[in-house]
Amino acid sequence: MHPATPPSAPPPLPSHGPPRRVLVVEDDPTVAEVVTGYLSRAGYTTAHAADGVAALDRAADFRPHLVVLDLMLPGIDGLEVCRRLRRGDGPAVPVVMLTARGEEADRILGLELGADDYVTKPFSPRELVLRIGSVLRRAESAPPAAEPAAVLRAGDLTADPGGRRADRAGRALSLTAREFDLLVFLMRHPGRVFSREELLHRVWGWEFGDLSTVTVHVRRLREKIEADPAAPRLVTTVWGAGYRFDAVGDEPPPEDGPLRGDGPLS
Repeated sequence: MHPATPPSAPPPLPSHGPPRRVLVVEDDPTVAEVVTGYLSRAGYTTAHAADGVAALDRAADFRPHLVVLDLMLPGIDGLEVCRRLRRGDGPAVPVVMLTARGEEADRILGLELGADDYVTKPFSPRELVLRIGSVLRRAESAPPAAEPAAVLRAGDLTADPGGRRADRAGRALSLTAREFDLLVFLMRHPGRVFSREELLHRVWGWEFGDLSTVTVHVRRLREKIEADPAAPRLVTTVWGAGYRFDAVGDEPPPEDGPLRGDGPLS
């Protein structure tokens, strides 16, 4: 499926700083040409790989700031490429997935593997450029001067918004950009319940979207910060309402249940 190409020009990047490098992994030459063209006109430096093996090789030498990754690739599929990009102890490169509308299960699995965002085909190249810009800003931004950048603490869990680092019991946590943003947001509002819609708006900056995105990221965050992810004591589920960060985490978690009209929540 090819992207729908609108006549409007892509938004420019801020003029400060060196161009950001984006690796486009797409086996359809037409889609790849359109995407790399829009990104180049928006001020990004681009590289292209047409299959999974080439993507991993290109990522090693191109060192992208972000990867646009199609899930349906010859050879090694996009999910395996995402899984391998997430290996190692260094900072995780942000990933924006390209998925078909009927690939919900693969999309959720991609989010579970650490993808930061997704765009469904057929898509607007302009929207894709905007999503890429949003992911990069969140991955690279410092907190505003008016907002204190104090290190956040809850028991043996700490998060440093200024350095974008988190650790538990002195062990560094490997969090994606979205997972880190979610953790910091929740730690800044202990005891307050947020619905998935609120989190999607306030953490992702989306007015609407797939609520399973929030569910998957909460699940992955629990796996990294909870002593027992199956019985979370830090990020707990409030039946019929949403999620709450319990700063101490010494109370038994409330029973999990569905949100109003949103389907199952874990």
